[in-house]
Amino acid sequence: MLLKNKLNLNNEIELAKEEERITKLKAIELFESGKLEEFEVGTFQGLSQIHKYLFEDIYEFAGIVRTENISKSNFRFASSMYLEDALKKIDKMPQSNFDEIIEKYIEMNIAHPFREGNGRSTRIWLDMILKKELGKVVDWSKIDKEEYLLAMERSPIKNTEIKFLLKEALTEKINDREVYMKGIDASYRYEGYNLYKTEDLKNNNV
Repeated sequence: MLLKNKLNLNNEIELAKEEERITKLKAIELFESGKLEEFEVGTFQGLSQIHKYLFEDIYEFAGIVRTENISKSNFRFASSMYLEDALKKIDKMPQSNFDEIIEKYIEMNIAHPFREGNGRSTRIWLDMILKKELGKVVDWSKIDKEEYLLAMERSPIKNTEIKFLLKEALTEKINDREVYMKGIDASYRYEGYNLYKTEDLKNNNV
C-alpha cells in the first residue's frame, strides 16, 4: 500500500527510491553533525528522535507512534491499542550487559512503533545503547541479510540466534565513519533498499 507522503508521489517505486536517497543523506548528517550524540539512549524518546530526523521530510508520522495495526509476512506486531503501555515497559527494561540490550532490542522490534522505517531506525538505536553501555557497536556489513531476517523472525520465541549473530559482529570501532556508513547500507539492504551507497550520496550529493 502506498503511504501518504510529503513528496506527493503516487508511485511506490518512486517513493521507495526517494525515501532511500533522502533518509540515507539524513543518516549521514546524523553521524557527521554529532546530532546522534544528543539523543536519549535506550528509550522510546531516543528512538522517536532518530525516526523523526530520518523521515520528517517524507512522512507526517515521523517520530509519532502508529495508530494502525501492522504485520510483516505472518507476524503481527504489537497491537496499536497496547502500544503505549508496551513502550513504557521497554523503557524500563535494563541495558547493563549484552544479553539485556539485545532482549530490549527484540522487544522494541516486536513493538514496531512506527508506520514505516522501524528496522532502520531501531538498528541505529541499538548501536547507541551498545556504544554507551559496552563501548561497542555492530558492524552490520558483516551480517548476512537472510540470516539476520530469519533470526529476527524467530527472536520472540528463541533469541539465541540473533544474539550470536550480533555478538560475532561487534566491533570497538564506535566512532569509525566507514563502519557507520557500511552499516547504514547493510541496514537498508535488509529492508530491500539497495539503490544508493551512502558514500556515493555523500560524495556526489545526489
